[in-house]
Parts: sequence; C-alpha cells; structure tokens
Amino acid sequence: MLGSREPEVYGFQTLADINDECEEYATEIGFALECRQSNSEGELVTIIQQARTTCSGLIINAGAYTHTSIAIHDALKMLDVPVIEVHLSNPQAREAFRHHSYISPIAKGTICGFGAHGYMLALNALRALLDDEG
Repeated sequence: MLGSREPEVYGFQTLADINDECEEYATEIGFALECRQSNSEGELVTIIQQARTTCSGLIINAGAYTHTSIAIHDALKMLDVPVIEVHLSNPQAREAFRHHSYISPIAKGTICGFGAHGYMLALNALRALLDDEG
C-alpha cells in the first residue's frame, strides 16, 4: 500500500517505484537483486527459508511483523548470510508498540527513518559486509 497508506509517514513512492530504484542501484554496485513482498507471515517465512541456499545477504522490512513475529525471527536465525533490517520511518519516534523488534537482534544493523533511500543505504552496507567477508 506504499504511496497511498499514510504518505506523511511512508512517502508517496509505490513499492514498484522503490523496487525499480533498488534494482537499478544494485546493478550499479554489481549485485543481482530479487525483490519479494507478501502480506502473509507464513509466506515471508518461506521466502526467508528459501534464501538460505540462494542469497548472499538479505535486506528485510518486515513492517508490523517486525514487532510481532517470532516465526520471522526464527527463520532469520537460520540464515548464514548478513541480514539488514530496514524501515521507511523511524519506529523509535512512533508509538511505543513499535519500539521492539524481533529482527534487530539477528540483523547486522538497522536502517530507519530515511524513507526509500534506506534501501540504497542497506545495499551499500551489504556490499561493505560482503567485501569484508571476501
């Protein structure tokens, strides 16, 4: 619902706009990128589990599941690749129930509050992490 849901918080860009920007930037920095989205917690768990054998890193914006999903937390713990948590808004500047993240303890880092630009920051961070490993 990006672009129409609370644009004062999440901006006016659609998910397709953000995915296009990310794919273009990923190509510039030498990444192959696969963008996935689901409103289903179980499907997100499946996507994360599939990433165990197909990805060098994972950037995740779990939305409200960030604050509620032990299943996503457990799936992310199984990964042997860097995980970066992204939020368009700054959860710490919002309602108290958004202050806890089940993802942060697993993530190498969290990028929040920079809108869609946070994904470019996450791609740069992932590039640096993978360069340090290699």
